[in-house]
Amino acid sequence: VSPQLLNALETKLKVILNGNITRIKRLPALVRGAEVDRYWPTADGRLVEYDMDQIVYEEDSAYQNIKILHSQQYGNVLILDNDLNLAESDLAYTQAIMGSGRENYAGKEVLILGGGDGGILFEMVKQKPKMITIVYIDQKVIDACKKYMRGTCGNILDNLKGDCYQILVEDCVPVLKKYVQEGKTFDYVINDLTAIPISTQPEEDSTWEFLRLILDLSIKVLHPSGKYFTQGNAETLTEALSLYEEQLGKLSCPVAFSKEVTCVPSYLEQYPFIGSKVFLYANVTELIYKNIFCISHLLFWFAYIHKQNNAKMFYILLSSDRQK
Repeated sequence: VSPQLLNALETKLKVILNGNITRIKRLPALVRGAEVDRYWPTADGRLVEYDMDQIVYEEDSAYQNIKILHSQQYGNVLILDNDLNLAESDLAYTQAIMGSGRENYAGKEVLILGGGDGGILFEMVKQKPKMITIVYIDQKVIDACKKYMRGTCGNILDNLKGDCYQILVEDCVPVLKKYVQEGKTFDYVINDLTAIPISTQPEEDSTWEFLRLILDLSIKVLHPSGKYFTQGNAETLTEALSLYEEQLGKLSCPVAFSKEVTCVPSYLEQYPFIGSKVFLYANVTELIYKNIFCISHLLFWFAYIHKQNNAKMFYILLSSDRQK
């Protein structure tokens, strides 16, 4: 039914009922049977409607279902296993997980876990780091983004190696373990692998164990003055986020948190950032970093290890802004 017809009907009802209508609210009809599914649930179970109008690409890899849909507002949108990951509009996501402009990557060694869409790599090479190493398991995602997500990655995925970057198409866990054995360290580790689990039963969700494993290995490959960033889940998942904080308490070092928020356009819900401080040694007497900042639609983390008087201080800044 056209909006014009509905407007005419609304006007006629007001006339027939002699102006006794105190409130009229029209809701759009559900679009059923379309080639492209426009309806996606938020993390807390609400239904939102996107303007997806075309399936640009779809394929099953050995690891996941890969879809790229077109949105009139957000450009092409990467969806992995029916989970909206990133749209071409979502530069805010990339900026957030890189530290929102507060970091200087020039001349630094950076390890990115995940990041197969190329967005972080494309933005980071502009700062002329010494070397960026990306470890991502799925070549098909890289190939799809190289062709259909150029608004995010530009031409950076055209080659797996460049003057200041290399992309390793491998499982990150054995790569991290190898780096630990070799004693290799990085100035920054950016974990763009997965979100905080939405399960409230951590003992039934192997993702919790995976997150702890990645965090532990990442800490081991961080330079003593290094920083760690990661992403998480929706701000509305308060119980799962609380359980996540409990999981962090099971790490080899104690963690304290503070929170903040930002907005990634295509996510359509807020994700808090949690600032946390992790003490790797017990004799730390001074807190250096107390800033709380805000991103959103993903739980992003920032970790900072600071050496002082033979002690190390490790701060994690957890941020959240996304339904990932």
